Amino acid sequence: MGNLLGVIELAGIPESASVAREFVRQKLGAGHPALDDVTLLVSEAVTNSVVHSDSRNGGKVRLAIADCHDLIHVDVVDAGGDTVPHVRGDLYAEGGRGLMLVETLSHRWDVYEDAGGRTLWFQVRYTRPLK
Repeated sequence: MGNLLGVIELAGIPESASVAREFVRQKLGAGHPALDDVTLLVSEAVTNSVVHSDSRNGGKVRLAIADCHDLIHVDVVDAGGDTVPHVRGDLYAEGGRGLMLVETLSHRWDVYEDAGGRTLWFQVRYTRPLK
């Protein structure tokens, strides 16, 4: 179990990535040890949703973030689409490195689809500072 920090519904437009980053900064706070990694991965996941899913062009993307004591759990839910998100192995391609970053920086991640759409989730481990 953990503590749900917040849920936000975003428009399926590229500008929503910056809104999502600010949401993460507000919910985790400036001193959180996982802030940089979670902010980067949320930005990549939301960007993937608004560019590649059926949520693009003004649909909806939902972002949820929870603190589970030694990890941050994030869900990015979109309308799904014709293709399944996957890691591309080309480091020199102009795009397509978002999920490579998710795979590298997260503790665990996956994608699943159901009647409600597609969810990309990931978890980022962190160590709480001693008080």
